[in-house]
Amino acid sequence: MSTVTDPARGVLAGRRALVTGAASGIGAAVAARLAEAGAEVHLLDRDEEGVAKVAAQVHGVPHVVDLTDEAAIGRLDLDVDVLVNNAGIQHVAPIEDFEPVRFRTIHALMLHAPFLLARRVLPGMYARGWGRIVHVSSVHGHRASAYKSAYVSAKHGLEGLSKVIALEGADKGVTSNTVCPGYVRTPLVEGQLADQARSHGIAEDEVLDTVLLARTPLKRLVEPEEVAEAVAFLCGPAATSITGTSLSLDGGWTAA
Repeated sequence: MSTVTDPARGVLAGRRALVTGAASGIGAAVAARLAEAGAEVHLLDRDEEGVAKVAAQVHGVPHVVDLTDEAAIGRLDLDVDVLVNNAGIQHVAPIEDFEPVRFRTIHALMLHAPFLLARRVLPGMYARGWGRIVHVSSVHGHRASAYKSAYVSAKHGLEGLSKVIALEGADKGVTSNTVCPGYVRTPLVEGQLADQARSHGIAEDEVLDTVLLARTPLKRLVEPEEVAEAVAFLCGPAATSITGTSLSLDGGWTAA
């Protein structure tokens, strides 16, 4: 029988965690894992039905917010000990066809919003002398792919933001790290298949092997639960000295 000495349970008891993009995929898995570790989990997503369903499953608190709305972020109660910046979207198109408004929206959600959220939570973390910020980045925070100018540049920016937070919080008990998976089995990835096929001029059923996993020695998608375990590790006691770094779950992509 598991006890509180089990690394999977109890290590975040008494802590409050906020997970963005928590209605499905990685965010839902992270919310479940942090709840298992004992945290009071607040789940944030613009999908009202989806976030309510996941919140009920993990006994958490749902919040319906559009993170591209700066004013909405300003109205949130963000007195939390753990922040997991996970929300993201994707759009695949050549730069000359990439609509500027869509580029700005992706950056607003995936880079500006994490900055705004960190800015809000850090004073409370500093006051308590403890905090964990984990950004769900991507292998695309370290490598580029064609037709993903907004996503790749946002993830590269997120890597830099995380390192700055790590430096500023180092003497205040706050760590900041990124988790960088390759392609994860999520609705976001599944939704790319048609766009990738069109951009590369191939059949949709060829995209997984020909495009998505072409540079990955380990020929499989990452599961959301694997990413959630990495996030939980970075929030736990074994990771106290880990800050300003990236934990890759990319199947060997960046080693090639």
